[in-house]
Amino acid sequence: MQAKAVARTVRIAPRKVRLVVDLIRGKQVGEAIAILRHTPKAASPVVEKVLNSAMANAEHNYEMELNNLVIAQAFVDEGPTLKRFRPRAMGRASAINKRTSHITIVLSEKKEG
Repeated sequence: MQAKAVARTVRIAPRKVRLVVDLIRGKQVGEAIAILRHTPKAASPVVEKVLNSAMANAEHNYEMELNNLVIAQAFVDEGPTLKRFRPRAMGRASAINKRTSHITIVLSEKKEG
């Protein structure tokens, strides 16, 4: 049994979110929340919100025990890129890509024994 939560089109670059997600992959949920609270990255509160949503889904939809939950999968996919232009010297323009992320966290119950 697995419970998951997905945050789509989050306005943080996937490369930056992956740094945070890599810290919590495979951890128990309590430990993961502690890590996220003490990580000074902009993506930390967003990832924590997705984790809390996955925990709520596990508890409410699948009646899983919160104390036994482990992060089975955590990954970040690239969302749509917002393309903008910045004026530069001598009448030129340079492109700016504002990247977005799709964050997915899958929880499963830890095996007993």
